[in-house]
Amino acid sequence: MTDTRLSDLTDALLAAAKRAGAEAADAMSIDGQAVSIDVRGGALEQAERAEGVEIGLRVLIGKRQACVSASDTSSRTIDDMAERAVAMAREAPEDPYIGLADPDQLARDWDVAALELEDLSPDPAAADLERDAREAEAAALAVSGVSQAQSASASYSRRRLHLAASNGFSGGYGRSSRSISVVAISGVGLGMERDWSAESRIFQADLPDARSIGTLAGERAVERANPRRPKTGAYPVVFDERISGSLIGHLLAAINGTAIARGASWLRDAMGEQVLPEGLSLIEDPHRARISGSRPFDGEGLPTARRAIVENGMLKGWTLDLATGRKLGLPSTANAGRGTSAPPSPGAGNVTLTPGTQTRADLLAEMGTGLLVTSFIGATINPTTGDYSRGASGFWVENGEIRYPVNECTLAGNLRDMLTRIIPANDARPHLSHLVPSLLIEGLTLAGE
Repeated sequence: MTDTRLSDLTDALLAAAKRAGAEAADAMSIDGQAVSIDVRGGALEQAERAEGVEIGLRVLIGKRQACVSASDTSSRTIDDMAERAVAMAREAPEDPYIGLADPDQLARDWDVAALELEDLSPDPAAADLERDAREAEAAALAVSGVSQAQSASASYSRRRLHLAASNGFSGGYGRSSRSISVVAISGVGLGMERDWSAESRIFQADLPDARSIGTLAGERAVERANPRRPKTGAYPVVFDERISGSLIGHLLAAINGTAIARGASWLRDAMGEQVLPEGLSLIEDPHRARISGSRPFDGEGLPTARRAIVENGMLKGWTLDLATGRKLGLPSTANAGRGTSAPPSPGAGNVTLTPGTQTRADLLAEMGTGLLVTSFIGATINPTTGDYSRGASGFWVENGEIRYPVNECTLAGNLRDMLTRIIPANDARPHLSHLVPSLLIEGLTLAGE
């Protein structure tokens, strides 16, 4: 859906850039609104509403560029932005790899409606959000063993954006989101333990019941009561589905074109090599309906498409925008992201790791004795070597059964080795942008007591 007002703003920005002396330019306009309600102890604690329009302009003069942004959409501001951007670009350092897409590279036909990125039903009233937060908090407090709810929130947002460039591209779409989250606490004093539950959906009708979200937060907090420190040693570890996506996130960061172009990645020489176990693939699909990471075109107007990042365990491609692609001598993978105040940069969207055939319980049974990790605290990740160290908490498992909660331990290993040994479960939640199930990894170093 094209928002005429936003389209007019980007056209005005491009025209002003041309008048100011820019050789090429692209512009973005965003109209957004968000409402957030927090409750505590059954009473309203905070209510926030934000709305407004942001505009951004990037101008190019030769191989120099500059970006400016504003929240004022008056004609005078637009003219001032263009003049300031051109003056900045003339003083900027040269970058031989920047530049707009060629016209024949641009997205031409897309079906935004098929992606279902925006819920067109009426926006919820603040009272509806407050009701959700109250119900979620009450459900958490109703769980035996929960001493308090640290926070309970409900929010809603809607935004529309439009991107246009002097190469002829022009397109836009909208997004919406409704969310509920709860943090519950069990115990008192030094014996307090906390855990959370949260859900977010593009369509309000898809959001789970607030009570179920609160109940799950409470149950998780109670399960963590009276934790122990595990013994130091080498053990198998199951990364729960709630946090397993962080491992794939490290892989995605390592194949980002910016890191590869700088030579600052532990996968910089791994193209065509095995990075996951044979039989596992990592697929990016930007066209999944009702998923937050979907989009019809990228931040440079290129058409998005399904691609294999890893296929049958072998690394097949980097994540590139136009500039990093040119630097590496490769075409863009249409992964440019863009805000109003900065130039495009590459980033992955929806990804799916090949699921396994086993449940999480099956993985625990296969593990025998080891650690089930449900949360992390802090991280030390060396982006060049892949050395990995994270504080963790979760549950100790013996004979395939959860025995007691644990905390104050550290996991260590090397990401390259870890990822080639993962065994996936089948419990990835289908509404998430990153579909990564629980993962079993043998032989990690665990530092406890």
